[in-house]
Amino acid sequence: MHRTFLIKPASGACNMACTYCFYNDEGENRTTKSYGMMSSSTAHALIDKALHDESDSASFGFQGGEPTLAGLDFLSDFVSYARSKAEARRIHFSLQTNGYAIDRQWAALFREHGFLIGLSLDGSKRYHDEYRLDKSGKGTYNRVFNNAKMLQREGVDFNILVTTTRQIARNVDELYDFFKRNGFRYLQFTPCIDPIASKRGSLDYSLTTETFSSFLIRLFRLYYRDWKRGQYTSIRYFDNLISLMIRGWAEECGMNGVCGSYYVIEADGSVFPCDFYVLDGYRMGNINVDSFDELDKKRDEIGFIEKSRKVAEDCRTCRYYRLCRGGCRRDREDFATHELGKTYLCEAYKTFFDECLDGLMEIAKAEAAALRMQNTH
Repeated sequence: MHRTFLIKPASGACNMACTYCFYNDEGENRTTKSYGMMSSSTAHALIDKALHDESDSASFGFQGGEPTLAGLDFLSDFVSYARSKAEARRIHFSLQTNGYAIDRQWAALFREHGFLIGLSLDGSKRYHDEYRLDKSGKGTYNRVFNNAKMLQREGVDFNILVTTTRQIARNVDELYDFFKRNGFRYLQFTPCIDPIASKRGSLDYSLTTETFSSFLIRLFRLYYRDWKRGQYTSIRYFDNLISLMIRGWAEECGMNGVCGSYYVIEADGSVFPCDFYVLDGYRMGNINVDSFDELDKKRDEIGFIEKSRKVAEDCRTCRYYRLCRGGCRRDREDFATHELGKTYLCEAYKTFFDECLDGLMEIAKAEAAALRMQNTH
């Protein structure tokens, strides 16, 4: 058994003030805005339970807010304690950071323990500094970009995380060229999420159907062009579509059509079923006192996974359902009624598949053939 944990050691605390931060919005929509800083006793309780029973492997991912605010000593202790308890079990570490305050000491920890880092960088200064601001309202590009280059020099494995706003979606060629030119070849473009209480598409950074469909089409054509040239750049969404075609599953939970069974651990040990649902009504318990059986029972009681299986009828009859699978629950939920409908970007995905399905199928066919050949040797 493999268990996955998304840990928020600094809760929603952050050393930046990004305009579009979805986790700050979640904090504003729950009773406890911040759960403080995680103690070593809570961290050890989590590790003890994660590596005690029949599980043969575990993934510990750190996120925020900004998880590095918990401190280098906290992360070092967490890793050391987990290693001491792992025995023959395989453990994996990852961390998502805004990149603002990491240095060579952080890089040494990441490299030594095989962390996969997700570093948020919204492209060049022009785009990054529009919404990714420091506490005084100034842009953070220079510090973040320099720290990204430092991770490269120090040999740390990392992906670039891009929050896809309306502005970024309209300038994909420029941004793709920027990332390639700087040797950033592992990219994750995540659609910007509007605040819970706002009408979707109503803010200046919000995505619209037209901008997002054009973005996906143009980005895929760049991805396909480089694949044909033997100059592959990893783009998580497209890679996962290829995986769906070949294996029937995606590594990204929101693309599988049903929510996964991972555990979000807030700083005080409170447990939630999903990063997008760290809200009062979804609290499953506390890792300090509750067993996994008790936590899983609470997940079942609130019907979290079961509800995510509900898909609009016209989705099930759509020719692209096997690739779209209805979309992430967060993109389908009306938070006023808590009803699930179609993803608000449904028409954008349809337009994208209309234009690019043949190219996706070509890549999937070639990759499947390469896998078969690899397995015969």
